[in-house]
Amino acid sequence: MVWKVLRQIGRVGTVSEPAPDIGDENALETSRIQRELLSILGQALTIREVDTGSCNGCELEINALGNPYYNLEGLGIKFVASPRHADMLLVTGPVSRNMETALRRTYEATPEPKLVVAVGDCACDGGVFGQSYATCGQVANIIPVDETIPGCPPPPLEILRGILKAVRRRIKSGD
Repeated sequence: MVWKVLRQIGRVGTVSEPAPDIGDENALETSRIQRELLSILGQALTIREVDTGSCNGCELEINALGNPYYNLEGLGIKFVASPRHADMLLVTGPVSRNMETALRRTYEATPEPKLVVAVGDCACDGGVFGQSYATCGQVANIIPVDETIPGCPPPPLEILRGILKAVRRRIKSGD
């Protein structure tokens, strides 16, 4: 059985679909945002992503930022495991009651000056879940939010734009 599969792989090769075309306009916008982020930051931006009860749609789009089209790592933007190493919190989902304390602790553990970006409709305004016995609603009900990125889920380019807006706002305010 194994030899049959190996022969077929050797005969057929790697079957893959062509890379999707994101369009010239999106490619240009992505590279413009990347250049501006690098010129503002001059070095790295570290992000801690916090899922406070999302459906994982936003996380899929955030993960897409690491692919070759958006190449966050090449920009010097990376995701970190500890809020103590983060410059920015990227928060997704309506804040479930069980995640309320964890989100506050994560925010408190992030060093100043810190940025908070709410990603997706649920994080921005509670989405379809709203505020109930199970959820605290939007992220801004728990911690201060610098920028919101609406969408269900927002595409990677919009997330990149939101990160840029948050960084720009922080630079203009002088923090």
